[in-house]
Amino acid sequence: MAPGKKGILERLNAGEVVIGDGGFVFALEKRGYVKAGPWTPEAAHTHPESVRQLHREFLRAGSNVMQTFTFYASDDKLENRGQALKITGAQVNEAACDLAREVANEGDALVAGGVSQTPSYLSCKSETEVKAIFKKQLDVFMKKNVDFMIAEYFEHVEEAEWAVQVLKASGKPVAANMCIGPEGDMHGVSTGECAVRLVKAGVYIPHPLCFGSLVIVGVNCHFDPMTCPLAFHTPDCNCQGFIDLPEFPFGLEPRILTRWDMHAYAREAYNVGIRYIGGCCGFEPYHIRAVAEELATERGILPAASEKHGMWGAGLEMHTKPWVRARARRDYWEQLKPASGRPLCPSMSTPEGWGVTKGHADLLQHKEATSSQEMKHVVELQKKAKST
Repeated sequence: MAPGKKGILERLNAGEVVIGDGGFVFALEKRGYVKAGPWTPEAAHTHPESVRQLHREFLRAGSNVMQTFTFYASDDKLENRGQALKITGAQVNEAACDLAREVANEGDALVAGGVSQTPSYLSCKSETEVKAIFKKQLDVFMKKNVDFMIAEYFEHVEEAEWAVQVLKASGKPVAANMCIGPEGDMHGVSTGECAVRLVKAGVYIPHPLCFGSLVIVGVNCHFDPMTCPLAFHTPDCNCQGFIDLPEFPFGLEPRILTRWDMHAYAREAYNVGIRYIGGCCGFEPYHIRAVAEELATERGILPAASEKHGMWGAGLEMHTKPWVRARARRDYWEQLKPASGRPLCPSMSTPEGWGVTKGHADLLQHKEATSSQEMKHVVELQKKAKST
């Protein structure tokens, strides 16, 4: 950590609002650097300029944390289902750490090394095998001296506990996030029990620099910001979240939250006591700017990107058309009900509730590419699920 920068726990314990970044895999998929399906982050190694620029845009928008672009950067994921990558997980993780640190040093931002759920867990590999995957990533994060750890996008509390138990050995704070909603994890463990188990998993043996629990517990992904920080409206989701929606992942644009929705999200999160507020899939830098602008008074600063954005549309006062100038006010945007422009589309969808999770044969992962026979099988399962 750069001299003079306060750590994540120092900031939170002082009551500061820490703003995270957004959904790198979705943002970079739209920009042509990530393939939907595997969702792996080899772009950190193959196209570093794309990752560096997105970090910079989030920093300019107000982010205090540059999370390493290491989502799904474990070797078992990089090699899953026909991926023919000649890049190791270590290469991806090292490149991602370097990019995050480079941009973090351009502002008052921290670097967080991130791990996520693994194909090995879904395939019922042992605790020892799964923990070894997290340990390989942790070795890189320790080598690169990131400021704290993030364990994110876990559907099963057991795997999240394993991740926390590995990451806490670093002696650095761990932010443990699950992608679950009010119904709890995918095996029915309640949301409250998940939180308790993650706190217990993060209890650290005291030493001169650290003591007690080093875990920040939160939620990310799968549901919209009134449940989790996802940038899509998801009132029709089931317990699996937005990946069960038929629009996932290529038809979600009609559900995207406006910047004004993000103002409401930031205010609601702050009012319930949350002080580390960020975003996940679908969050673009302008969404994070909206969060930073909503909480500008509490933070005592506006983000640099607000230079090109008047608060509540104030910049529209300079527009050539008078009816557009009339929209330069807060009450207009707060009361707006955006139309989709799609007259034949329903307002909500029916999720594809297959009802399978870790332990089911259909989730067994492998290195070989998906065969035509497997595709035929999953299409038949899809038809059956829709009919019921």
